[in-house]
Amino acid sequence: MTSQTAPTGNTPTADQIRRAPKVLLHDHLDGGLRPGTVVDLARETGYAELPEADPDKLGIWFQEAADSGSLERYLETFRHTVGVLQTRRALVRVARECAEDLAEDGVVYAEVRYAPEQHLDGGLTLEEVVEAVNEGFRQGERLARENGRRIRVGALLTAMRHAARSLEIAELANRYRDAGVVGFDIAGAEAGYPPTRHLDAFEYLKRENNHFTIHAGEAFGLPSIWQALQWCGADRLGHGVRIIDDIEVREDGSVALGRLASYVRDKRIPLELCPSSNLQTGAASSYAEHPIGLLRRLHFRATVNTDNRLMSHTTMSREFEHLVEAFGYTLDDLQWFSVNAMKSAFIPFDERLAMINDVIKPGYAELKSEWLFRQTASTSGSGDPEA
Repeated sequence: MTSQTAPTGNTPTADQIRRAPKVLLHDHLDGGLRPGTVVDLARETGYAELPEADPDKLGIWFQEAADSGSLERYLETFRHTVGVLQTRRALVRVARECAEDLAEDGVVYAEVRYAPEQHLDGGLTLEEVVEAVNEGFRQGERLARENGRRIRVGALLTAMRHAARSLEIAELANRYRDAGVVGFDIAGAEAGYPPTRHLDAFEYLKRENNHFTIHAGEAFGLPSIWQALQWCGADRLGHGVRIIDDIEVREDGSVALGRLASYVRDKRIPLELCPSSNLQTGAASSYAEHPIGLLRRLHFRATVNTDNRLMSHTTMSREFEHLVEAFGYTLDDLQWFSVNAMKSAFIPFDERLAMINDVIKPGYAELKSEWLFRQTASTSGSGDPEA
């Protein structure tokens, strides 16, 4: 399949993809632990329920357990990662390593989400959880700089949609909005837990002029997306992949958008698409068949994300590699996804613009110039310099 834009360079190499400046909007802290860290923390905290004690085997277990095709089964894997994240020391370490790992992968801006209410079993308060994670992110940013990499990490506080603490977590997010927290989210199984159950939290955040995204349109369809937007007022859609159900591709190749799909596209509502995760939960059957290809062609505000790096055994670079292979994307396409994500971030407009103009575009321009010089070298040959 060919690229959706006219290429100005060749297919990017894996090394170029890794070095490309990337932006990540949908990544779960408790879904991105290093397997070795899970084992270490289980030993430190006395958590005795891990299915494997060897880090390599444990990493494989997480991937296979998440590969069931069921969102509910996928979510069960978090029992173990959340189980070892009940102390301040563990939260600081995992947040620090998260920032380091993302920076090593070329991510320059990330919004990482987690549910504070899931980390209270060891006696921490909600505030202590937030402050521990923030401290870890700052440590990771500093260590990345010391290693010659740049990253900025913002936290999204998540409320669990099956619980009843969403207003409390929204108020927590608002209190820490100038101290490392950039927004709010709800997550968990969609079926039976519509976003409208948490209207008081969303109405509070709107009154406070704060940002929020909502997991919608992943395992559940168009009603979940419609409620998230029209009842709750979401700024972004966490996943949103099922918007494809409102798009008709006719036999002659023409495309017709339903009213909801048109609204999402025309209002430039960001879609936090997570291809590898979607394959695991059954939202798509293959990378080549993933709706991101059509959504890119139709110019939706599509972004590429990891969701859960441990469970999906993925990174932003791997996500891009899969899409390059499936759709023939070039560096221009990868830049388009990265700029889309940066435009959609929950930080001030001037800071988003600076990141786009001073980091992302120059970074891709440098990568494209490598291709240009390689082409020049290959066509000039080794002929007579006097010719």
